[in-house]
Amino acid sequence: MEFVWIGAGVLIAIVFLVLLSGIRYIPNNRIGIVERHFGLRGSVKSGFIAMNGEAGFQPQVLRGGLHYLMPIQHTVHIVPLVTITQGKIGYIFSRDGAPLAPDQTLAANVTVNDFQDVTAFIKNGGQRGPQRRVLREGTYAINLMQFVVITEEKVYSSPLSRDDAQVIQRMAEVIGERKGFRPVVIKDTDDLVGIVTVHDGPSLPQGEIIAPIVGENVAATDTFHNNFQNPDHFLAAGGFRGRQLQVLVEGTYYVNRLFATVEMIPKTTIDVGMVGVVVSYTGTAGADQSGTEYRHGELVERGRRGVWSEPLLPGKYAFNTYAGKVLPVPTTNIILKWIRSDVGAHRLDENLSEVSLITKDAFEPSLPLSVVIHIDYQKAPLVIQRFGDVKRLVEQTLDPMVSAYFKNVGQTRTLIQLLQERSQIQAQAGEEMREKFMHYNLQLEEVLIGTPSSAAGDKAIETILAQLRQRQIAVEQIETYTRQQTAATKERELREAEARAQQQRNITESELSITVQSNQGKAEYQRALQQAAQIRALAEAEAEKVARVGIAQALATEEQVRAYGGPQFQVTQTVMSRFADAIQQSRVDVVPRVIVGGGAGGPGGGTGSVMEGLLTLLLSEKLGVNLQNEAAVQRSAEAEALRAQIRQNLTRPETGSQTGGDGQPSTAAN
Repeated sequence: MEFVWIGAGVLIAIVFLVLLSGIRYIPNNRIGIVERHFGLRGSVKSGFIAMNGEAGFQPQVLRGGLHYLMPIQHTVHIVPLVTITQGKIGYIFSRDGAPLAPDQTLAANVTVNDFQDVTAFIKNGGQRGPQRRVLREGTYAINLMQFVVITEEKVYSSPLSRDDAQVIQRMAEVIGERKGFRPVVIKDTDDLVGIVTVHDGPSLPQGEIIAPIVGENVAATDTFHNNFQNPDHFLAAGGFRGRQLQVLVEGTYYVNRLFATVEMIPKTTIDVGMVGVVVSYTGTAGADQSGTEYRHGELVERGRRGVWSEPLLPGKYAFNTYAGKVLPVPTTNIILKWIRSDVGAHRLDENLSEVSLITKDAFEPSLPLSVVIHIDYQKAPLVIQRFGDVKRLVEQTLDPMVSAYFKNVGQTRTLIQLLQERSQIQAQAGEEMREKFMHYNLQLEEVLIGTPSSAAGDKAIETILAQLRQRQIAVEQIETYTRQQTAATKERELREAEARAQQQRNITESELSITVQSNQGKAEYQRALQQAAQIRALAEAEAEKVARVGIAQALATEEQVRAYGGPQFQVTQTVMSRFADAIQQSRVDVVPRVIVGGGAGGPGGGTGSVMEGLLTLLLSEKLGVNLQNEAAVQRSAEAEALRAQIRQNLTRPETGSQTGGDGQPSTAAN
């Protein structure tokens, strides 16, 4: 009986130990994956996870704490929680679920929520293999027997075999090569756009090279793919596998790199003075926009396949260069130089060279040219549709046309005419070629002709140019000498003007002096006239007075003469009176102090003195000698007539007035 009790005690102890061994402790930072070794339903018939209690890995996981499981029947595999760090992406690989369709690359699991419920994942049609959905930042309690989580730092997995580990490692390497653990970040300073290539979904239709934009016309917003961040919605909206027309612009995008890769390309920049003509490789066919007169191709509206009728104006564009090509067309003036050593700013003339001419006089110069053209921005698509690009237009059309025109011009002119008539040739070329350029939808602005040059070793052109230079130098010398002569004349005039200006004061003073003297002369002349008139009046008065006095004296004298015995006596008396006055004034002795006698006096023997003569005259008068002659008698008759007139004048009243020669009254003398 004691033995029985001992056996029962041991059995109880064993049962207790067995029951105690079924308790499992799971740390809070880990989870437990339950593996059942046997069960009432046997082993798993299909799949990898025991969904119905079969032997195998169970879908539920054990969270932190104490858990009791039947000993021996269960094994708990403790694994860490899955942590996705900030700004990173985690990728999921499912070991169990529905198989992928033939056109699938990634598993489609539209209704699965973060892969933490394995039962819901499998029952809702979750597929095995790499998943389209990714894990964002956070910590997840994921059954690592069902799912493998690949992050940049580590791979969360419970390896089943060596081959399984190799597959997971290879998948991690592919994601790393595509930089898939970090989101796509496009900075605004980079001026880049993202070209997306989708690696899952149905293939493009035959003949298409770019997948069209999807989701824009979808009514249900939940089917929009949000810039390829929701692959299931993208495919549900009708997205295709391949390179996409839609691009990614500035922003951050959490894109599954197993679903789609992103290539960065620069934005398309249209500079000022340019337009961009778009040649689209995708889109549906559109109606011709070029018009009935244009027969060199069709232009389509924007978004259609072909050459767009509206060019891109200056700016930056997120243009997918895989879906089309943007050909820049300058809208500013384009200078095309037919000069081998000189290239214009647009470099459209880098293959052009001087035009070889043969002149009328058999010279072979090379003519450098510059042609200025302009392309209307609205006609830029017509130019591109017709020629492909502007450089091809220059080299295949403009170069032969311009060269042929000037070759024809050279054949009609001599070399000297070609040099001297350059301006005329330019104007004529501009007028005649403008219409030809308009035929190619171009506007000709200007034609410029340079100086012809000869080939190496040919000195003929240089000789002619030297002769022309010498001729021109001679002409210029003649002109110079003429100008110098004119300058000398002007200089002389200038010097004269300066000298005249310096003497102007003296000239002015002299002219003023002449005027003053002239005025003074006129004044003096008038004064002299007045004085002469005055003198004449005075003289006339004085003469009249003297005449009156003289007449009075004459009458008195006549009376005295008569009283003294006649005129002879009066003459003698007058002479003696004058003689006595002369002797008195000169103080000459009347009787000489010394008398020298020279002989007897008399009429024939010597000369008597003056005194003797006077005495003789007086004695003759006294003796009654008549000395009058006929002249005296005549004078006596005239005197008698004069005396009669004087007596008549004297008989007038003494106070009578007379009028002078100047019209003024004058008083007669007594």
